[in-house]
Amino acid sequence: MEPGSDQWRDEQRRDILAFARRSRRDAGGFAWLDNDGGFDPDADLQLWITARMTYVFALAHLGGDDDALDLAEHGVRALTTTFHDDVNGGWYAEVRADGKPAQTGKFCYEHAFVLLAACAAKAAGAEGADALLDEATTVHRTRFWDSGAGRCREEWNEDWTVLDGYRGANSNMHSVEAYLFAADVTGDAVWRSRALAICERLIGLHARAHDWRIPEHYDHDWTPIPNYNVEKPADPFRPFGATPGHAFEWARLLTQLAASLDEPAPWMQEAAEELFSRAVDDAVDDDSPGIPYTTDWYGSPVVEERFHWVIAEAVLAAHALSASTGEAIYDGFARRWWAETDEYFVTGTGWIHELSPTMGPSARTWQGKPDAYHAFNAVTLPSLPLAPSPAQTIERLT
Repeated sequence: MEPGSDQWRDEQRRDILAFARRSRRDAGGFAWLDNDGGFDPDADLQLWITARMTYVFALAHLGGDDDALDLAEHGVRALTTTFHDDVNGGWYAEVRADGKPAQTGKFCYEHAFVLLAACAAKAAGAEGADALLDEATTVHRTRFWDSGAGRCREEWNEDWTVLDGYRGANSNMHSVEAYLFAADVTGDAVWRSRALAICERLIGLHARAHDWRIPEHYDHDWTPIPNYNVEKPADPFRPFGATPGHAFEWARLLTQLAASLDEPAPWMQEAAEELFSRAVDDAVDDDSPGIPYTTDWYGSPVVEERFHWVIAEAVLAAHALSASTGEAIYDGFARRWWAETDEYFVTGTGWIHELSPTMGPSARTWQGKPDAYHAFNAVTLPSLPLAPSPAQTIERLT
């Protein structure tokens, strides 16, 4: 069976969902899984994991998995109870087993995934999704969206009275994804306009000015901080330097956004192709499989570990650009990366999340196999049109 073929991806989707089902906690939410699919006893409950798993199971239900709706509703219940701040609104990023928050800040990154989960759950008809979507859109609109900056704020304290000075591209990228879903699911085009505003600034302005390497970290007035986390380069969410996987992810999102617009600006296609090309030039080596996590500002690898999410986004970008341009070069990259995924990342117990530069075991950044979001998207989205969002197009995929 050829890696990346329809049959191969269908089989992988079934395996990914079978592994993901193990993360369901009877007490609520979805657990961080270890390499064998057991609960990691040392891991607190993470909002991003429960939100991502809710999204996955909601789309799986729409795609024809009969038992997935119950799991999506399980996630919705956790988002409206376990993680929810009943006093101040919004959601806690991390909760201990006793139900108390492990940290009390309110982060755009996690809230973007709550919005994404709420949109998918609404489309799936999950019980409780309407109320979850109402609050998620309200919180994003009133707390995180900064109309003056045309981008999202990053972090508030518990009662929304103190705004942190850091601004980040990663959370804005996932907000673009969530906003595309929100525009389709709610019918409110303002979310698509906000997604475009973010892309215009972070990609059309900042990435273009940095030779298509995307600055990830900024201060309060959106001035890039190029040496942010230089002493902690392998941070899982805020690494130092440029992140090729995010260049691929932005390329895909730009292509999807352009496909959703009646008259997309020509710069969007240009930017998507340039981001892809820059990431390939900096991080793809014909003599070495996989794609390193980060590079410096001259394109030299810094963190050379290979993550499953990076190659997943690379292959999705290749499929998206193949669909939008018709150019065979992207099909060639997709075939290469599917073959490498099949050889190195696919196992009988979920996709390996991290490998060393020599493609051996590694846990420098990621312990275990915490979620199925990137892998599920990788094997699902190539079967769907670029627009509208999968919530509208995935019906009876399986």
